[in-house]
Amino acid sequence: MEHEPVPIDADIDLHVPAERAELRPSPVPVLAAISAGGVCGALARYAVALMWPHDPGGFPWATLVINVTGCLLIGVLMVIVTEVATGRRLLRPFLGVGVLGGYTTFSTYAVEIHQTAAAGAPWTALAYLAGTLAGALPAVWAGSALTRALIVAKVPR
Repeated sequence: MEHEPVPIDADIDLHVPAERAELRPSPVPVLAAISAGGVCGALARYAVALMWPHDPGGFPWATLVINVTGCLLIGVLMVIVTEVATGRRLLRPFLGVGVLGGYTTFSTYAVEIHQTAAAGAPWTALAYLAGTLAGALPAVWAGSALTRALIVAKVPR
C-alpha cells in the first residue's frame, strides 16, 4: 500500500502539479554544503601545494600526494555514507563533492603532465601520469577495504 504524501498546508491539492512543489526538498542546503566543503578542500590543497612547491620539469609531488590521499579518503567516505552514517542528506555533498572535490585536483594533474613534458622532461611527465594512476586507483580500494574491515571489527558479535 502506497501512502500519499501529506501536504504541509491543508489548502494544497497534491493532484495539481504546480502545488506539489511544496513537497520537493530545496536544493539550497545541498548547494551550501558543497560550497562550504569546497572552500575547505581547496584551502587544504593550496596549503599542501605551498608547503611542497616544485620546479617546472620537476616531479609534482604535492599534486600526486593530494590526489592519492584524496582518493583514499573517497574510499573511506563511500563506506561511511553507505554503511555507517546512512540517511545523512548533506554528508556526502559536503565531504565528497565539496571537501574532497575541492581537495583533489585532476585538472591540475593534466596541466602538470603537459607542463612537465613541455619543460623538457617527458619521462618525468610519463612517470607522473602512470604514478598517479598507480597510486590513486588502489588508494580508493584500500580506503574502502580498510574502513570496511574496521567497521566489521568494531561490530559486536
